[in-house]
Amino acid sequence: MAETIDPPRDDEKDDGIVDLRRALEERYLSYAISTITQRALPDARDGLKPVHRRILHAMRLLKLDPAQGYKKSARIVGDVIGKFHPHGDQSVYDALVRMAQDFAVRYPLVDGQGNFGSIDGDSAAAMRYTESRMTEVAQRLLEAITEDAVEFRPNYDGEDEEPVVLPSNFPNLLANGSSGIAVGMATNIPPHNVAELCDACLHILSNPEATAKDLIRFVPGPDFPTGGILVDDPAATEQAYTTGRGGFRVRAKWEIEDSGRGTYNVVITEIPYGVQKSRLVEKIAELLLARRLPLLKDVRDESAEDIRLVLEPRARTVDAVLLMESMFKLTELESRFSLNMNVLDKGQIPRVMNLAEVLKAWLNHRKDVLVRRSRYRLGQIEHRLEVLGGYLVAYLNLDEVIRIIREEDEPKAIMMAKWDLTEVQAEAILNMRLRSLRKLEEIEIRTEYDKLSEEKTHIEAILASEKKQWGVITTEIGELKKTYGPDTLLGRRRTQFAAAPETDLADIETAMIEREPITVILSQKGWIRALKGHNNDASAQTFKTDDRLKLALTCETTDKLLMLTTGGKVYTLGADKLPGGRGHGEPVRIMVDIEEGQDIVDLFVYKPGAKRLIASDIGNGFMVAEDDLIANTRKGKQVLNVSGKGEAKLCVRADGDTVAVIGQNRKLLVFPAAQLPEMSRGKGVRLQKYKDGGISDAKLFNAADGLTWTDSSGRNYSKSMEELLDWIGDRAQAGRQPPTGFPRNNRFVG
Repeated sequence: MAETIDPPRDDEKDDGIVDLRRALEERYLSYAISTITQRALPDARDGLKPVHRRILHAMRLLKLDPAQGYKKSARIVGDVIGKFHPHGDQSVYDALVRMAQDFAVRYPLVDGQGNFGSIDGDSAAAMRYTESRMTEVAQRLLEAITEDAVEFRPNYDGEDEEPVVLPSNFPNLLANGSSGIAVGMATNIPPHNVAELCDACLHILSNPEATAKDLIRFVPGPDFPTGGILVDDPAATEQAYTTGRGGFRVRAKWEIEDSGRGTYNVVITEIPYGVQKSRLVEKIAELLLARRLPLLKDVRDESAEDIRLVLEPRARTVDAVLLMESMFKLTELESRFSLNMNVLDKGQIPRVMNLAEVLKAWLNHRKDVLVRRSRYRLGQIEHRLEVLGGYLVAYLNLDEVIRIIREEDEPKAIMMAKWDLTEVQAEAILNMRLRSLRKLEEIEIRTEYDKLSEEKTHIEAILASEKKQWGVITTEIGELKKTYGPDTLLGRRRTQFAAAPETDLADIETAMIEREPITVILSQKGWIRALKGHNNDASAQTFKTDDRLKLALTCETTDKLLMLTTGGKVYTLGADKLPGGRGHGEPVRIMVDIEEGQDIVDLFVYKPGAKRLIASDIGNGFMVAEDDLIANTRKGKQVLNVSGKGEAKLCVRADGDTVAVIGQNRKLLVFPAAQLPEMSRGKGVRLQKYKDGGISDAKLFNAADGLTWTDSSGRNYSKSMEELLDWIGDRAQAGRQPPTGFPRNNRFVG
């Protein structure tokens, strides 16, 4: 595009000095507008960018109709860049290739012959090796372009003309979608099903005030050429179509294939739109080697004409749904296609439209095309009727017409004066061939005249009535729906709808961890490590100077660990993320943000559905579900509220219907667990009354089994409820001295 130089302003000198800021603003604005309107954003009326429009126009001029033969793609590209699009030939060829790829475009506009690339990401052959012609869809976009249906403008050098927009008897913007990045804005529109778009348009014609929300029942979501399954929430889809911005979650389509002997494979037959199959397989293989897919044993690509990816599970006991959920989480088997319907309104103004606005823009364009075509046809009919009137005069006076032509020097003027003919009629009579005279029969002339007169009346009625214009458009849309209906090969819906299975996120995360037994060692100063296996002697482990063993527990790498600190906060640790057994481990404060001055009270394995009794050193506590102890951040979760110098003291497993509490004053109290409230956070209630000191230990047990404890020598003691009658009371009582044999350290486990 030639650069225009503005005349200097009054405040600018003629010595070539200009305001740099003003010059940059003007030039950048010019560049931005050119990029937006001439390159990146599609027109809402025909859904095409200039390069695609020029390719189709050049193919029409080359007469590359679906019924005609193919021509070399290089010939087409040459005509496009030579006449209409003065840019690089490779960019034009890339646009041509994409219009021919049935895995990239829902309704291809180019019928390609040769190598036009593949879903694996292979590039197309050079343009000199491929051939192309238009499809029937492309013909619909160009329908009636020679009937003054749209405006034309001079091409870049003024030697030819190109259409400003195509007539577009096809809702191409939503049917094939579009994507592009301009300056300061972008567009991304997914493909849709034409039959559903036609239903939505028919609804708009019946209800002009219809909103995007009303149209969602006709257009439930995109229809990608590669199929797949949409798993979005209907509310999210409604918001996307209502605002013109949003996104859609697309998953691969898979099925279980029995392999015999109780084994199975997962076969993927459709992948999300825009995903390269070869890159997808490479990514899965990389994750497999990195041991991030413990449920998967192998992946194979057995694709031929159709997609067939085979996933072999690690074992026959692996749940297929859990396997696929882990695959969706880590790979492009699930992808998100963003929606941003930023298009050129009437080819000039970029703005974000919703579903209703886009369809109404296309319908209004179809109405404009209908009016222009009708006026053009009306002009042709009037011209033909005028000529036929002249032919009728010639037929009725044939001998006299021949005599005038043979004998007179100015036959045209004489005939016009003699029979009151117009110049057009006289010219038509003089231009007749002699062999046409035998066809000049009055009946044939009058039949054609009457037929054209009737058509003229019909067209004039359409032009005079907006209601009839919409009626014609309704008929056209009905025919379009019939051609690309759901029962046709090209029109049937490919992308299906389904709800994502209700799978716990924790189960998926656990499935992605290789299951191994470990022994967790925690020192008094907060150093933690994990030893492989369960047969590890914790007392034989070495520690740093002035440090010693605090506790040891056995678990598996798939477990979660809950850690209570003296401040009443609970932190969550992943057993798979603990440092290995070499050395002394790492400080647990590196993994979580334990507040200054707080110490670790307890560390235990999280059991879903279990409950715990949590208590402070002064004897306040409550029941809490372990599910409520899970912390999602490094900062932990405040569970037990403590004040002043108070600290969290206990967090014991709540397996039973009776509570036994012993204080530092060596008094034991037994009361029903029902007297304790269940809370997710708080201070709690008093468990036992103390004059001095605080709580020492607590235990929950079933009354039917009785209370048991172990002394420092490892001897087990058991007392039934009948034997504990002297210690049974209500919550917050003082209790009395424990039975004989109770450990001197006031702990139920000596």
